[in-house]
Amino acid sequence: MMSKKVIVIGAGFSGLSAATSLADQGYEVTVLEKNATPGGRARSFEAEGYTFDMGPSWYWMPDVFESYFNRFNKTVSDYYHLVRLDPSYTVVFGEDDFVDLPASLDELKALFEKWEPGSAARLHKFLEQASYKYEVGINQLVYKPGRSVKEFMSLRLLLDVLRMDVFQSIHTHIRRFFSHEKIIKLMEFPVLFLGALPQNTPALYSLMNYADISLGTWYPMGGMYKIIEGMVQLAEEMGVSFLYNQDVQQIEVEQGIARRVRTASGMFEADVVVASADYHHVERQLLAPGLRSYTEDYWDKRVMAPSCLIFYLGIGKRLQNLRHHNLFFDEDFGPHAHEIYTDPKWPAKPLFYVSAPSVTDSSVAPEGCENLFVLMPVAPGLEDTEELRERYYNVIMDRLEHLTKQEVRNAVVYKRSYAHRDFITDYNAFKGNAYGLANTLMQTALLKPSLKSKKVKNLYYTGQLTVPGPGVPPSLISGQVVAKEVAKDFALAAGQRLPVSN
Repeated sequence: MMSKKVIVIGAGFSGLSAATSLADQGYEVTVLEKNATPGGRARSFEAEGYTFDMGPSWYWMPDVFESYFNRFNKTVSDYYHLVRLDPSYTVVFGEDDFVDLPASLDELKALFEKWEPGSAARLHKFLEQASYKYEVGINQLVYKPGRSVKEFMSLRLLLDVLRMDVFQSIHTHIRRFFSHEKIIKLMEFPVLFLGALPQNTPALYSLMNYADISLGTWYPMGGMYKIIEGMVQLAEEMGVSFLYNQDVQQIEVEQGIARRVRTASGMFEADVVVASADYHHVERQLLAPGLRSYTEDYWDKRVMAPSCLIFYLGIGKRLQNLRHHNLFFDEDFGPHAHEIYTDPKWPAKPLFYVSAPSVTDSSVAPEGCENLFVLMPVAPGLEDTEELRERYYNVIMDRLEHLTKQEVRNAVVYKRSYAHRDFITDYNAFKGNAYGLANTLMQTALLKPSLKSKKVKNLYYTGQLTVPGPGVPPSLISGQVVAKEVAKDFALAAGQRLPVSN
């Protein structure tokens, strides 16, 4: 008897999660990956003795990862070794103004109290509320598929939503507790992972502060790609097949049913298709016009999270005054945010972020050397040229050298840049975005692009352009949610094919 065949397009976090969850339920799953290795934006590469994570560098919400592996009677420690960072990260507010954010809550309260008397008690109250939001938001709301308003109609859930400040901005919410400028910047920072301004982000997402402060910042030794390696190993243990260098060219649909997925090198029969690739790309390039759920005008009106300009740098010496994670907030975020969200352009005075994983992990750089990942957030859809990249490289290096009081450029032995053009080439990313849709109120739950096609009965979507949203933990959850919906909609007997709709 033939098994039920599922084709998953894309081997990023959400695709791996969906594939493994479906294989565990008895589906015959094949993953078609465009690139030569799995991971999507979380790929890795090696050069000159350095190992670079290409995308995600923050490991937050460790409970979400543990819960994922627990679903298959495994634990995170079966696949990689985690360490908690202390300090969690450093914020550079200006020359000689470096603030380490301690892992200890008591130490953080003492830091806040030094800046703003009474703020330690208010932080305690803030985190109590944020803890409740995290419990309801992460363990209940984000697992909703967002296909019907009925999902949110239970009295308890409605009361929970009212308690979670959905209709108030995180910008307003934070200022009800704190007034010191540095505290406000620190409390607003985690929201930037959601891809929108604090003024446009619901206060529900103070749950990110809980994730930051209470659950901590972690690192998988060997790099973030160790997560991908673990997920692929688990998927293969569950029976998932992986095919690489498979650039999907078309989803063949007959009378409302996706029957085959065609790549440059082959044709793959399917009972169900799960697209973990860029949602916009799948709609516009892989489906015929009459099979698209959303118009181009719809997509153009979506509020996108930023893209970014990244530099992967191998430094031929050890550096001073850098932690594992370093946020350079020495310029005003207001103008930079305006140049990302309201008047898209390359920024005049950008903020930037530097990850130096070699501070924690000697395996990612040659002995006596440093591995740097430098990221500057920018608006999606901008012109991206080598000249612009080099200009901003020098802008960032000038400030990095000045603030950390050392020469860096003259010790660079390896350098690679990555921006809009690369996101489009490697991931078919809509407007060269890096993170997906912004988590604004009008792009939450039911108001996001649906995880199920409106025109193709057995086509589903997962990842950062659908529910629950951008980020690694949400992508892990997204794959699980779509797998559950597939199993609910198409729990087929072995060998059964989908009926052709009339």
